[in-house]
Amino acid sequence: MYAVISTGGKQYQVAQGERIRVEKLAGEVGDTVEIDQVLLVADGEEIKVGQPLVEGVKVTAKIVEQGKAKKVVVFKKKRRQGYRRKQGHRQLFTALEIQRISA
Repeated sequence: MYAVISTGGKQYQVAQGERIRVEKLAGEVGDTVEIDQVLLVADGEEIKVGQPLVEGVKVTAKIVEQGKAKKVVVFKKKRRQGYRRKQGHRQLFTALEIQRISA
């Protein structure tokens, strides 16, 4: 059984027991999160596709980690102008372990 969920403006295909990294969610490590924005649920041969969401389906996940991703360096330069800008960015993320897909 797997599901396609939407969180943080992105879509993820998840199954029970998987670990995924999503955009930062509120909560502490060990907390349980329910994601109700489920776009698709597949259970063997049976597939339910929402328009846009599947009614009555929730994905329950446990927060495993809150952290920052690796640094991305943004460097801008214009030749022969003496213009150089260097900037770094570390995106916040939440690591989730999928516990249950309730259909």
